[in-house]
Amino acid sequence: MIYETIVTTADRDGRPHIAPMGVRFEQDVAILAPFRPSTTLDNVLSTKSAVINFTTDVRVFAGCVTGFARDWPTVAANAVPSVRLATTLAHTELRLAEILDDETRPTLRMECVHRATHAPFAGFNRAQAAVVEGAILVSRLFMLPPEKVDSEIAYLRIAIDKTAGDAEREAWQWILRAIEVHRAKALT
Repeated sequence: MIYETIVTTADRDGRPHIAPMGVRFEQDVAILAPFRPSTTLDNVLSTKSAVINFTTDVRVFAGCVTGFARDWPTVAANAVPSVRLATTLAHTELRLAEILDDETRPTLRMECVHRATHAPFAGFNRAQAAVVEGAILVSRLFMLPPEKVDSEIAYLRIAIDKTAGDAEREAWQWILRAIEVHRAKALT
């Protein structure tokens, strides 16, 4: 099973990096597989650490993928030289245990060394799931045909129209704008 999360890292100088990433778990091991080139990968290799953030603020997913909002507040992690989102529901701090190198997408097996819960989980919201799926579409615009994107967006819009709050509507607008920008660039 892959969980859609926000992975935060910091470089050796403490500069934070925030990236949406699917993560797998095997007991107390988290498995990250960032593509090369990747700031997340560079930071993990440099500091041997990362943090998985569990958040329902889907603006973070959409903002990072579209580039319309990337500077989310962070605070220092507790047990590793990294950062976590300041407003995450929960987080898990990781220490690099093993690298399975690959030219395209290395696998990072990371030991879970600290967990904390900061706020209660209020429940699932279909619009949040739609925004996450929309963000994944945006990350793949370069490889998907426009008609596939349009049909997926039309389907996802149903959940947005029925269940979105202000944060989800804002994130959805970023996704739609990113698709427009991508298509305008393709025409030039």
